[in-house]
Amino acid sequence: MKIPARSLSRKTVVLTDGTVVGTLYNITVDFKTGALMNLIVKPINEISELRKEEDMYVIPFECVHALKDYIVIDKRKLRV
Repeated sequence: MKIPARSLSRKTVVLTDGTVVGTLYNITVDFKTGALMNLIVKPINEISELRKEEDMYVIPFECVHALKDYIVIDKRKLRV
């Protein structure tokens, strides 16, 4: 399935338990392989399981469970 990057802009990011994390701010990409590496999320709530850098959450793309109306993060795959 292909999803245009533009459609991901400012999507709400939530955990599988329904907790709202924040809003998608940016995505990091490995330019050699084209693989998506991390989601950079502007936080709305303080969540201890998430790694924070410069006041933004950095969430590995491998933790993404679903991309539709929301970006859903599988809470079980998160590492501090």
